[in-house]
Amino acid sequence: MATTSNVDNKRYQGLIVSIALFLSLIGALLAFTFYTSSLLERNTALIDQTNQVANSAQAVIKDLFDLDSSYGEDTNSPHIQRVLERLEQNTALITNSIAAIGQGGQVTDLDGNDYTLPKINENSQAKISAANEQWQLLEPKIQSYLKDADNIMVDSSDELIQAVEQAKTSSLFINESLDELTDEVFINAERQADTIRLIQVLGVAAIFAYFLIFVFFFVRRLRDTDAEALAARRETQEIMETVNTGLFLLDKDLNIGQQHSRALTNIIGADTLAGENFTNVLRGRISDKDLNTTRQFIEQLYNPRVKEKLVDSLNPLNKVMLHNAHGADGADSRYLDFKFSRVYENKDIARILVNVNDVSDAVYLEQRLEKERSQNDMQIEMLTTILNVNPKIINEFITNTKAHIDKMNNILKNPGSSQFELEGKLKAIYREMHSLKGEASALKLHSFTKIASDAEDKLDALQNQGKLSGNNFLPLAVHLDDLLSLSNTIETLGERINQATPKSVSATNNTHATQSVASSATPASNIKTPAASENQSTHQSAMSMPVASGNDIDLSDESDDDQLSYYQSFAQDIAARQGKQVQLSSQTLAHTAIPAHLKNVVKEISIQLLRNAVVHGIETPAVRQSADKPAVGTIDLEIQSDSRDLVITLQDDGQGIDYDSIRQKLIAKGRFDAEATAQMSQGELLKQLFMSGFSTKEHADEDGGRGVGLDIIKAQVKEYDGKLNVNSELGKMTRFTITLPKA
Repeated sequence: MATTSNVDNKRYQGLIVSIALFLSLIGALLAFTFYTSSLLERNTALIDQTNQVANSAQAVIKDLFDLDSSYGEDTNSPHIQRVLERLEQNTALITNSIAAIGQGGQVTDLDGNDYTLPKINENSQAKISAANEQWQLLEPKIQSYLKDADNIMVDSSDELIQAVEQAKTSSLFINESLDELTDEVFINAERQADTIRLIQVLGVAAIFAYFLIFVFFFVRRLRDTDAEALAARRETQEIMETVNTGLFLLDKDLNIGQQHSRALTNIIGADTLAGENFTNVLRGRISDKDLNTTRQFIEQLYNPRVKEKLVDSLNPLNKVMLHNAHGADGADSRYLDFKFSRVYENKDIARILVNVNDVSDAVYLEQRLEKERSQNDMQIEMLTTILNVNPKIINEFITNTKAHIDKMNNILKNPGSSQFELEGKLKAIYREMHSLKGEASALKLHSFTKIASDAEDKLDALQNQGKLSGNNFLPLAVHLDDLLSLSNTIETLGERINQATPKSVSATNNTHATQSVASSATPASNIKTPAASENQSTHQSAMSMPVASGNDIDLSDESDDDQLSYYQSFAQDIAARQGKQVQLSSQTLAHTAIPAHLKNVVKEISIQLLRNAVVHGIETPAVRQSADKPAVGTIDLEIQSDSRDLVITLQDDGQGIDYDSIRQKLIAKGRFDAEATAQMSQGELLKQLFMSGFSTKEHADEDGGRGVGLDIIKAQVKEYDGKLNVNSELGKMTRFTITLPKA
């Protein structure tokens, strides 16, 4: 860059010198013109001054003759006074002017204008000396007369006669000398004017000739420079037309340069880009947030104090989705990768070079690989669940999932246009989705849980947006389809396991069968053999799990120990995510027969109660120890049965229900004011706790905080015509008692 600057300096050095010389010639000619103009002006002043002396001399003679002819007239008369005054003035003027002409000094005319007279040559000096000699003879006699001219007591006739007689002689010599002086000065001035005109003509001719030469060489050099620039531009265009990436320059105002690669038009999808503002090109094709970030990012690139490598990591246009010009997804929408580099001039950042590549194929390939990887991970997860959980529980989960999905589909199909009906549909779908998520989370099916959580996020947004419409429910169909697809996948994998496993196998043969199924389900490179359960006391090993023949999973009831282990594992997983420690126990679960039609509802209620106890009831170990409690919280789940009812009781030794916290949450959500909540009883506050969408948890997560779990319990109890009681003691315990009729 420095070499290029030196070349440019040498290239323009001759041009600068030529222009400076040209201006110097013009300046010299102008200076000479000013000087000669001043000289001519001084010669003109000299001619005017000699003429003025001659005229004044004539006026002096005339005034002397007038005074002579008027002698005897009253000296105080206006006529005599005016003539005497004029005579005195002209006498002084002639004296001063002759001296100035002879010496080349400063003179003042009758109008008061000052002039500088040039020095005269010897011939002219002789002429003015002759005139001065005659004036020196006349001037004393005039002064002698003027001395007593206005004094009536003195007779000045003799002085006047002498002055008149001398004037008759001297005036002729003075006028003759001044005429000769005027002629000589005029001739000299004319000679100088001719010389000046000649010099000016020659100067103008020289300047014009120099200008022609300058233009000739300048045009030739300009032609050569244009040819070089044209060749360079042609080479640049050839490069720009050949490269497959989009190249262009950005200035500080984010304007695109006049030249860019031909590929840029196809990559960006715009016909006119040269000179356009970069933000205008991107507006409407990326999000406003990304657009603002891009503007700030480029501003930082122009900041010399910011390191380029550091700011490059903040590039917002790295593999960005660029929508088509109409802002809709379509064939013109693509993934583009923008790379920004600084262009320096000396040490200053002059431009930003932008390199754009269409990376749509690479991004789509990455997405496809990621999707396949996710599917492989999902299948491994499902295989692990199938091989480590009692087949009866898996079968119940599949059946319940399809039932939940069917219910949600039916709810979506039900007509409803009023806000009350739409809100009812929303709450019903929310309950079903939350129940499904609870069962999936209990089985550690994280893919199910993730889809259900995403659906809950949308449901929560709908619940908070206020006014609803039928179109708000359309996106939920995608989540339902994904959930159904996953349940079908689990069912298919279970069938393949049953097909691949004989009726009676040893633990060793089961291991081989498991590996065979894994190979048939997913590519061998992506499958790891599922390990046995980490806790043999709480999970049934896949190697010893009985399986049925044919295509059906074994439908025999799981043991009571398996059911308790199922709940214990579920509680432990939630506690681990929440940073807590819990111990679930039951004295009656193994001895209570649950009617078949109540098994699912008991399971669902138990799951929701367990989640609620771990998330909202049990404290963290540090909090418990500060309250003189054991670090491990205890939860007791009891199910008792008599001839009429089935009673579910779940009690934890946690923090209890904080009714003041409920009041504060109601005020924060704007449901009630402080005065209204202060008047609410504990029973009324409990009713609010069971309302859909209400939760005392600050932030929602996978395990709670959406205000749906207790709403599900209330709905189930109501559906089965049961009863619900809640007892709580702040800081000590909470007990839920649910009574379900067997009939």
